[in-house]
Amino acid sequence: MIRKTKKNANSNRPVYSLWRRCTSLKALKQIHGFMVINGFNSNPSALRELIFHCAITVSGAMDYAHKLFRQILEPDSFVFNTMIRGSSQSSTPSDAFTLYTQMESTHIRPDKFTFPFLLKACSRLSSAFMGNQFHTQISKLGFESDMFVRNTLIHLHATCGSLEVAEKLFDESGKRDVVAWSALLAGHSRRGSIVFARNLFDEMPNKDLVAWNVMLTAYTKCGDMESARRLFDKIEERDVVSWNAMISGYVLAGSHVNALELFEEMLKEGETPDDVTMLSLLSSCAHSGALDIGRKIHSLLTNNCSRDITVVLGNALVDMYAKCGSIESAMHVFREMRDRDVSSWNSVIGGLAFHGYGKEAISMFSEMQGGDVRPNEITFVGVLVACSHVGMVDEGQKYFELMREKYGIEHNIKHYGCMVDMLGRAGLLKEAFGFVEGMPMETNAIVWRTLLGACRIHGNVELAEVATKRLLELRPDQSGDYVLLSNVYASIGEWGGAENVRRLMGDRGVKKEPGCSSIEMDSELIHFLFDSNPSQT
Repeated sequence: MIRKTKKNANSNRPVYSLWRRCTSLKALKQIHGFMVINGFNSNPSALRELIFHCAITVSGAMDYAHKLFRQILEPDSFVFNTMIRGSSQSSTPSDAFTLYTQMESTHIRPDKFTFPFLLKACSRLSSAFMGNQFHTQISKLGFESDMFVRNTLIHLHATCGSLEVAEKLFDESGKRDVVAWSALLAGHSRRGSIVFARNLFDEMPNKDLVAWNVMLTAYTKCGDMESARRLFDKIEERDVVSWNAMISGYVLAGSHVNALELFEEMLKEGETPDDVTMLSLLSSCAHSGALDIGRKIHSLLTNNCSRDITVVLGNALVDMYAKCGSIESAMHVFREMRDRDVSSWNSVIGGLAFHGYGKEAISMFSEMQGGDVRPNEITFVGVLVACSHVGMVDEGQKYFELMREKYGIEHNIKHYGCMVDMLGRAGLLKEAFGFVEGMPMETNAIVWRTLLGACRIHGNVELAEVATKRLLELRPDQSGDYVLLSNVYASIGEWGGAENVRRLMGDRGVKKEPGCSSIEMDSELIHFLFDSNPSQT
């Protein structure tokens, strides 16, 4: 129950301590309703604070803030600045420009608090044009000397690529402020000027954590994990951004073992992971097959989360379980999700399809068609793979046509590849080759290798030689392609042909790639490498 609190003796107006603590739009609407009923809706101070909480404090309440804003007949600079600030960090930053135009039309003079939020909107939109327009007005009004405005200008120009302007502002007065150093450092890092950024970083008289994280992220994004790790180890007090930069860097570099080991270290250090951490780790588990570690992360999310798991995290869990082969767990997470988007359906349909549950995948697709989520091109890759794995050729052809006829989705190389695989698995090799010849786009190596694999299964040497010729024209140095053709000859007892292929590999200097496997033991990934090249064994 909402109760009117006592009046503040100093301000002679109600103190709304309850709604100030609100963190949801629903609660703010309740408080607003209370204000309307009790006649406080006409109180400018109360409305100002309510708008502030909608625009700044409560996530997802910006639309309601606009609704409240339209009820104010004569908004002042505080209200305009609040709305511009909220818009600049919303999903529609360009609304800040519309508000500024309205501010000018009502003859409300902008102040030094107005422009940093406008410049932030420009940075988020990468709009150098609008940024330059505001920079001109800032200079005319004399705000360029304000430290906060100047730092935001440096950040804007560095973000949008005008590094010369950013450096000029920095040289004039920015060297005194660590924020200016970090803004310029971030600009050079984004442009890939890693050496220059590192020199700038080393010159900084006082380095804050933002600067350390900017430099750390620069190294991880360019794949230099050795330099990133050395820098990471020097940070005395890390935050979750520091850990996330390293973990995501390892994941992007394919060093999944290092990513998971760093996560364990992160927990031991007492740092609380956030959604970004979990997404990176779940991706790592999915690619490395670390199912037990993935289950631990799921448990951590379930036990330690004070709120519902987001759609993005739910999708990552479904994808992780599916790629690790735990289809039952993937289905359980999918069914437990309160909200689902097209990625949710794609993950579960694709997971079922790639693990041989073709009929179940088709059933899920039928369920998806009966709901509100519209399938996309990725959905149909999963559907066509499902048809291919269970030999549903007629159904696959029907879904292939359904893409364009019902949903207006154009076929891409992956869809054609799925159709070739489906025909090849079913033994319809001539039809598969005819399908390839009729493709409206250039055929890639994956399609020809798919055909070569089908030829091996069905022992068709003649078509295998055609596929291999086309394949080697595209990539003559892939040992697996030679081995596959050799196996086709061997499968029908043509040992001379198999030997000729092996000899051709030697003449061209193509070596068979080492085999690699991994197992998970006591939550640790152990890798095995087998090299069958005689010269290296």
